[in-house]
Amino acid sequence: MNESLDEIEKFVIKRIKEIRETKGVTQEELSLSIGKNIGFISQIEAPSKKAKYNLIHLNLIAIALGCSIKDFFPNEPIKEKKYDIREIKAKKS
Repeated sequence: MNESLDEIEKFVIKRIKEIRETKGVTQEELSLSIGKNIGFISQIEAPSKKAKYNLIHLNLIAIALGCSIKDFFPNEPIKEKKYDIREIKAKKS
């Protein structure tokens, strides 16, 4: 998956793919069910692309897959060093 994506973005993309595949929904079917072009989901799921979902996409996908939007997120925050308050303060000094 594209290295420019944050870990939370990668997690959500992977989780949606897992749910989609478990339910037997193709990328094309999901794309069309949320009003996007046929290749929308494949662009996001492609490891070399930096495309990602926004909140509206997530809500529409939850409706289309018959699940909660909460199902796409981890139970605990994903901590990345670049978001550590101490690191941010140190860079400002």
